[in-house]
Amino acid sequence: MNDEQWKAAVLSRSSLTQAYLMTGEDRSLRVRIENDNRATLCIKIGVSSLQREEFEYPVPVADARAMVRQAIGNVIEKTRHLIHHHGYLWEVDVYHGAYAGLVVAEVELEQADETPPLPDWVGLEVTADKRYSNASLATSDCFRELCNGPSS
Repeated sequence: MNDEQWKAAVLSRSSLTQAYLMTGEDRSLRVRIENDNRATLCIKIGVSSLQREEFEYPVPVADARAMVRQAIGNVIEKTRHLIHHHGYLWEVDVYHGAYAGLVVAEVELEQADETPPLPDWVGLEVTADKRYSNASLATSDCFRELCNGPSS
């Protein structure tokens, strides 16, 4: 992120805890607890974050907590901030725990070839850098350069 101007535009925020139960070259199984009162299980299939299928199912929070205890690698803790910018919904994730200091902005696209106008506060483009994927963050050693260096 170039600066903290995005904070003034936040519409809502939520606390997320997520853990990976399985990962593979082109798929993953993740459990997420949101605001400690809602939980989902998500299956992602596909090699590109721009073009993959996602299947998400609600699960009881108690079950999700039990699954988090069985996580492979790091449990990801972050606060997600939602921001509208020129007709697009941006998610700004501020990481805690092992990745404290990492801030990543992501925009959901209807089509992979869309090019939304970038807010001034967006920094380094990391879409193609797999180190920034939550699955990589969860299953790899903490990349200190991600936490201490330029963030996007």
